Amino acid sequence: MELSPIGCVVSPVGEAIDDSWGEIVSEILINENLAGGLEGIEEFSHLLIVYHMHRSDYQEARHLLRRPRDRKDLPRRGIFAQRARHRPNPLGVTAVELLARRDNTLRVRGLDAVDGSPVLDIKPYVPAFDRVQRARVPGWMDELMKGYF
Repeated sequence: MELSPIGCVVSPVGEAIDDSWGEIVSEILINENLAGGLEGIEEFSHLLIVYHMHRSDYQEARHLLRRPRDRKDLPRRGIFAQRARHRPNPLGVTAVELLARRDNTLRVRGLDAVDGSPVLDIKPYVPAFDRVQRARVPGWMDELMKGYF
């Protein structure tokens, strides 16, 4: 398998944080040779961004089964039951608001990726594909997400 970045994130956030991503405005710089692939993207209000969490440091003994954010008030869960950054394949997926497009640059709000993160793919957010009616999540996840966005 081979993946190549299509661009990178330019963010005011240089180190991972656990809260307040909702108002972060960042840019995604698409490689110039791929800029034509953005044609028409501004017709969408939201996008799904797939990126490499390049500063992840997955250690199986520490991260495979752990408490989310190492919080003692939350239950131990496997990494695939979490959205933690330290994972076997450090891929991030976030739905963001598209604020503007200029040439090969997308200005977005709510991207929880640090500065320099390689972007692997961009997809338009399409409710018919991406919204799930009556989704179920455990109570600890609701507690964990307070203040994240």
